[in-house]
Amino acid sequence: MKTWLLLALACVAPAQTLRLHPENLRYYEFQGRPVVLVSSAEHYGALLNRDFDYGKYLDTLAAEGMNLTRIFTGAYKEFPGDFGIIGNTLAPAEGSYLTPWKETGPGKWDLNEWNPEYFERLHGLMDRAAKHGIVVEVTLFTAYYNQQRWEASPLHPSSNVNATPAVPYTESLTLKHASLVERQTALVRKLVSELNRYDNLLWEICNEPYFAGVAMDWQWHIARTVAEAERTLPKRHLVAQNIANHQGVVRDPDPNVNVFHFHYARPPVAVKQNAELRGVIGFDESGFDGTNEAIYRIQGWDFLFAGGGHYNNLDYSFTVGHEDGTFAVPASLPGFGSAALRRQLRTLRELFEGMNFVRMEPKEDFVAAGVPEGASARTLGEDGRQYAVYLHHGRLMSGHLPQFVVDRRRKLMQLEVRLPKGRWSVEWIHPRTGKREHAEQIEHGGGVRRVSSPAYQEDVALMFTAL
Repeated sequence: MKTWLLLALACVAPAQTLRLHPENLRYYEFQGRPVVLVSSAEHYGALLNRDFDYGKYLDTLAAEGMNLTRIFTGAYKEFPGDFGIIGNTLAPAEGSYLTPWKETGPGKWDLNEWNPEYFERLHGLMDRAAKHGIVVEVTLFTAYYNQQRWEASPLHPSSNVNATPAVPYTESLTLKHASLVERQTALVRKLVSELNRYDNLLWEICNEPYFAGVAMDWQWHIARTVAEAERTLPKRHLVAQNIANHQGVVRDPDPNVNVFHFHYARPPVAVKQNAELRGVIGFDESGFDGTNEAIYRIQGWDFLFAGGGHYNNLDYSFTVGHEDGTFAVPASLPGFGSAALRRQLRTLRELFEGMNFVRMEPKEDFVAAGVPEGASARTLGEDGRQYAVYLHHGRLMSGHLPQFVVDRRRKLMQLEVRLPKGRWSVEWIHPRTGKREHAEQIEHGGGVRRVSSPAYQEDVALMFTAL
């Protein structure tokens, strides 16, 4: 084959590394295909907790159709009982906390020495995830929330032999203390150099930086450090920024950031608020709404049908000893996870994979009438070709615990939609069971069309595909 042809094929060959989809920057492309990232993943300790069998965990995610996990790097840990969590993987048992730095004694680290065991485990985790096509979101730092958690970090002077500055936790992730920033910058550069080879990588600057004094200029510095470190390396990776809990408008986006994360983004107001951003909008942590699987299924489906491209439920059914996600989450916990919930999220991901979703966008006027009182409906559509409607009976209720309440009664519905002229395939999908029914073909002359739902419970989806 001629050299010029080889070069031409190389230019048009799809990229394997996770990136923004070139046809629609609101979605990802991974391994040459458009993807939405959908997961119900453990509480971020898979790397730093020696006792956690990440192999069994990743095998379980893959078998259940999840394609994302999120990990913290080891500059932070929690304590048993924090946030009311049982079996918290971010609260390793004594002697099981693994960090990037060499441990010199119980609770003491040398920041001048990297820890080979840590990087061996990191590569093992990344390789296993890559084998399964699972994207690993590497969250470089997190707010420390209180002084106790800051003092447990290897970066605090009481936990290292390097005399780092004794600053309050509210100044630990700022640019106020140059020697501390140098240590943080060195960690970022080391991780970037170690992980550059991987396609299944998404960087995140900091978890929940809107707490505990995390500075915006420090976040820009970390994102710039990633970009500069990758400049001389073969691969470029996306960088995510955690914007806010619930919602918020991004008014001055960092030029090195391509993914914008929100926590507890229900309802998905943040997607519409940031419709002009060039990048993926993600719902990257759920919880604190009780232990009913319908809650977190609805939140994931609702967010993606609003135009988001990324959903990660915080799943407490993954613990040490239950890396297959079989821990029975008690009602006292702030969130939920189960194999049943993961099946329902798999149905969401597979539904998107069956659509040409990169050509779809929110269509607020598609549903003309018939939405039951207290329900919410969202539509994604490509004009004249495909429309997907999602309707659910969950809503926020102020002064109520949990705040997110789902009406579980069985229902029927007469929905009116503004459907273009043509011949259409119509099908109903039950997110709770994955069942599809009432498939039919219709001829429509254009304008409002009434469709009758099957009996459904909690939520239902409706697909129109041009024939």
